[in-house]
Amino acid sequence: MTERSCMSKLKLSITTALMLATIPLAGISSVSCGRAESSDKDVVAMIPENDSGTDGDGRLTSANSAFGFKLYSELVQAASGKNIFISPASISFALAMTYNGAEAGTREAMARTLGFGSLTLDQVNNDFARFISTLDKADPKVRLEIANSLWAKRDVSFKADFIQRAQTFYGAQVTAVDFGAPSTVSAINSWVREKTNDKIDKIIDSIDPSNVLFLINAIYFKGAWANSFEKASTKDEPFKPASGGQSTVQMMHIGGSYSYLETTKFQAISLPYGKGRTTMCVFLPAPSSSLKDFQQSLTVENWTEWLRRFQKTPGDLGLPRFKLEYEATLNDPLKTLGLGVAFDPGQADFSGMARTTDRLFISSVKHKSFVEVNEEGTEAAASTSVGISATSARVPRERFNMIVDRPFFFAICDTQTGMVLFMGGVNEL
Repeated sequence: MTERSCMSKLKLSITTALMLATIPLAGISSVSCGRAESSDKDVVAMIPENDSGTDGDGRLTSANSAFGFKLYSELVQAASGKNIFISPASISFALAMTYNGAEAGTREAMARTLGFGSLTLDQVNNDFARFISTLDKADPKVRLEIANSLWAKRDVSFKADFIQRAQTFYGAQVTAVDFGAPSTVSAINSWVREKTNDKIDKIIDSIDPSNVLFLINAIYFKGAWANSFEKASTKDEPFKPASGGQSTVQMMHIGGSYSYLETTKFQAISLPYGKGRTTMCVFLPAPSSSLKDFQQSLTVENWTEWLRRFQKTPGDLGLPRFKLEYEATLNDPLKTLGLGVAFDPGQADFSGMARTTDRLFISSVKHKSFVEVNEEGTEAAASTSVGISATSARVPRERFNMIVDRPFFFAICDTQTGMVLFMGGVNEL
């Protein structure tokens, strides 16, 4: 009998949730079964005093963006024209915490997939901690909050340094629970409901006997437009979904001077929230093109070039009010991107997590998200190049007119760090 067939296997389940919440980075009172071994108090996310490992040169942001676009491209291929909405930041946070427990070939595979190859572990952790720490200086008209939690099987001995890094750099709440008790599923889902303001009801249906750990990330965003849409200007107008036909949407209208870009392939506009730290970029493919074509051109190189070429231009915008909910299991896309070894019971190496002779591996990565866009602002919970060259920018017309009445792409970005918080493709409304 081979080692793989007789091996006692433990599963590591990761849940990344894009969530609506007011998120204190501390313990919750609904679980009273104690902490994991090394966790005798809550440690909020912080940058250690001796922060010599992080140079803030943007490499992590670029890596997160590249990973996000590649993952998004994989989801597009499997979506069959349906709407997609993800948080690359949320997924990266959950996988970065997991990365801290990976060793040998598994760590190398995660580094390649997530783009961490040129960064040390300390640099990765410090940069994520730095991003969390900047939230204290956020725009008063924008709420951008992050929560992380580890739910550990009580009788498994997790390594102190793994737990400590999750707490110190990611502000993770660590709770040791009885995975065999029915109340544990309820406790985890109660945490999810609390952190999402009841927008996401649950993220775990049951706990498999082989599960030993759940890592959960939540990102909450609520931003008021710098210039809000007048409700009186909103009216029913047609929207042409990718599947054909026509639907009716509530189209919001506004005029003004915005950062804008127009090429032969698309129109794009940047809509700032509050004082401008965060912004929504909306890309509307030209009538001669399509959302599918645009999404094939989404690479970090093109993205960076497009954002560089935006310029202030007066014009008029029509944008639909919309609300999206999205759910996906990310196992297959992540395997395609190079993370297969982490899911393999016979090859995965997460020996940096726990003191056990059993092999840990990732059994599931789940992602849930919610977004609502209206006249006041936005509330959100938490690629392979195909040879399409960046098209030359047209000379802006005297006044642009951009009516988003067909499938479009949008992304919410933190301009202070360059982090892509959310991105989505809307094919139908």
